[in-house]
Amino acid sequence: MLLSLFFFSLCFAGGYSDPVTCSGIVPHRQRTDTISITDFGGVGDGRTLNTKAFREAIYRIEHVRRRGGTLLFVPPGVYLTESFNLTSHMTLYLAAGAVIKATQELGNWPLIAPLPSYGRGRERPGGRYVSFIHGDGVRDVVITGENGTIDGQGDVWWNMWRQRTLQFTRPNLVEFVNSRNIIISNVIFKDSPFWNIHPVYCSNVVVRYVTILAPRDSPNTDGVDPDSSSNVCIEDSYISTGDDLVAVKSGWDEYGIAYGRPSYGITIRRITGSSPFAGIAIGSETSGGVENVLAEHINLFNMGVGIHIKTNSGRGGLIKNITMSHVYIEEARQGIKIAGDVGDHPDEKFNPNALPVVKGITITNVWGVRVLQAGLIKGLKNSPFTDVCLSEINLHGMSGPRSPPWKCSDVSGFAHQVSPWPCSQLSSQETGSCASFSRD
Repeated sequence: MLLSLFFFSLCFAGGYSDPVTCSGIVPHRQRTDTISITDFGGVGDGRTLNTKAFREAIYRIEHVRRRGGTLLFVPPGVYLTESFNLTSHMTLYLAAGAVIKATQELGNWPLIAPLPSYGRGRERPGGRYVSFIHGDGVRDVVITGENGTIDGQGDVWWNMWRQRTLQFTRPNLVEFVNSRNIIISNVIFKDSPFWNIHPVYCSNVVVRYVTILAPRDSPNTDGVDPDSSSNVCIEDSYISTGDDLVAVKSGWDEYGIAYGRPSYGITIRRITGSSPFAGIAIGSETSGGVENVLAEHINLFNMGVGIHIKTNSGRGGLIKNITMSHVYIEEARQGIKIAGDVGDHPDEKFNPNALPVVKGITITNVWGVRVLQAGLIKGLKNSPFTDVCLSEINLHGMSGPRSPPWKCSDVSGFAHQVSPWPCSQLSSQETGSCASFSRD
């Protein structure tokens, strides 16, 4: 099923003939030095703890510099380990049949400080558990291979969340902080404790040819969340998780406003996936601003919401120049949702008068079948959403040719060939930034 859906994604995106890619964002590095985890005592029997082997191998890469960097090879086998940090100028390479598996013994899981743009852990006050594979202040790092697996064994964390016994925020599976020139490709990510891939305060990041899997009922297992980051490309991947497949973020309420680092220059293309939440999301943490996002050739199945732009009073931040096109949605509660009343707050210190500004949203060439409700656009009374441009959108309902009508408030913009017709606030006369909107 996974391969057939991914093949359909490529076909819907125009087949195999020279697709546009983001390969030029990060320069290709040919590693001149190769070491194996087995050189440092690594044992892939699924029982032996390999934390010492991974940490010693990466210490060697960091302190014995080789021109061109070093490739750390993980041969077939199951390598149980605690969390570990990556270093600059390295490639973590997983052979076919290689599994790096997180231990479920959580007593030694390190804590790190909260992100400054969040002010606290995303789930609990205070610090947060470090991601399973972590990079802070690194550059020129590659995680790749022959579709080996990074397995977070997240069910023990999910159960703590369900039982409300978490003391701190769960760890991401892979996180890069303050880093640049990162490539993640040709790896399977499985059962993350929290978000799967989280580049935050990063630039020049490519995520491609990955598979990200988690059960539909796994809490907060977002696929890829670029956060206060720039020049990020996510493409040619399959994602099936318990939360948003891709969510662009930039900080949380007063902390994100103060930190003031937007996400911009984000490209998302040829993604296929399934989730009870959103396919492509902006937010809800958008306090640093989100600008210049392109998502195209997206195929979504059995979804909560196809396209979701979400923010809230107290967020502040500017969301503009968001373009989503060539989206196929099959079975969803809602096709398109743009809303200003989504998401919680870190504490009582947020300013309810810090209103987000949402403008320049272009959504075109969307086809949906078995969509329960076509869409909802809910702006803010004191900060209406403007220049929302919809074109060539056809959303079929569960039992008829059309979904139930849209619900709209506090929005202005333009609509052309949208079925069912969205709302009276969206004019058939192009105005504002919609005046230069191409309907091709």
